[in-house]
Amino acid sequence: MAKTIFITGASSGIGKATAKFFQQKGWNVIATMRNPENETELTQLENVTLLPLDVTSFEQIKSTVAKAISLGTIDVVLNNAGYGTVGALEGTTDNEIEQIVSTNLLGVIRLTKEFIPHFRENKSGVFITISSIGGLVAYPFFSLYHATKWAIEGWTESLAFELNQLGILIKTIQPGGTKTDFVGRSLVIPEHPSYGELFDGFKKMFFSDEVISSLAPAETVSEVIYEAATDGKNQLRYLVSGIVQTTYARRLEIGSEEFHKELDNAFFGK
Repeated sequence: MAKTIFITGASSGIGKATAKFFQQKGWNVIATMRNPENETELTQLENVTLLPLDVTSFEQIKSTVAKAISLGTIDVVLNNAGYGTVGALEGTTDNEIEQIVSTNLLGVIRLTKEFIPHFRENKSGVFITISSIGGLVAYPFFSLYHATKWAIEGWTESLAFELNQLGILIKTIQPGGTKTDFVGRSLVIPEHPSYGELFDGFKKMFFSDEVISSLAPAETVSEVIYEAATDGKNQLRYLVSGIVQTTYARRLEIGSEEFHKELDNAFFGK
């Protein structure tokens, strides 16, 4: 009997690539997005069901999860919906702060909580959340994004203690830079004149043509998600690429303080 994966943020990027990947592997896919009526590609695939879901709406989380469960057993939940913000904290609005926390953190927590009874009754299930190399290390001007991703890592590590006792696995995926529309549609860039020169220098390095052209395709992340969903391992973290692995290994090797100094020097010559 085919297994079923529930995916948030499936309208583009990693979410859509993963919906297609699992469908090709013979899974049933419940692909959720804010505006499923606008989707044209996933609707053409067999065994793919589209449901509406804005993860910032607790009421819609409850109703969409109930609808999904009514369709049959859910085996894997992929918390993928999210976006980034890069810029000086001083330049952000309070609404921008609330929105990224609501989407990247509270949405994940609330959706997971809603599915726990289903997994508990089945004595099985896998929760997978898309984190980031930004959940393990920190870069300049990403403070709000890091706040949500570091929170996801700690939340997952703690929640695993209680869920593992029920036969439920919970895992995170750490991609590095990925060829999605993250830098376009999924990235908020607040500006502040006091940080203009610093930020301009950062952007030239972080968003250079060389960096953008070296990004991995979203399908490479989907492969790792599939591994996490099917390997049966009680493993918390799955680092996607070589650059992610070497970057995190460097932080562990020299310690957080020295790693921070290295990045400070790399970006700002200090």
